[in-house]
Amino acid sequence: MSRASPAIASATGRRRRLRFASRVLVAVLGGYAFAWGVVAAGTALMYAAGMGFHDAEFLSSLLGVLALLVALLWAFAVRREWLAWVVLPGGGTVLAGVASLVQALLA
Repeated sequence: MSRASPAIASATGRRRRLRFASRVLVAVLGGYAFAWGVVAAGTALMYAAGMGFHDAEFLSSLLGVLALLVALLWAFAVRREWLAWVVLPGGGTVLAGVASLVQALLA
């Protein structure tokens, strides 16, 4: 056994812990951003479609809880970690932008 073996094992273990921490971070923060975007866009679009505000808010909040669950699970299931970092916060940003646009058109 060579002397470099423990150093390589230590670096590999450290890398695995960092990747796991990154997955947890994207699952929690990116999932929250995505769910928030779903709630914001859902509320704005349902209200624009003629549903009462509080009904639209309640229904989109229920959908947001489901979106958060799916985002959390998907962040750990996706093969490429960078994809989770792009899709979840990026999707949340796009959905929040849609909600802002719909709100501006309603005003």
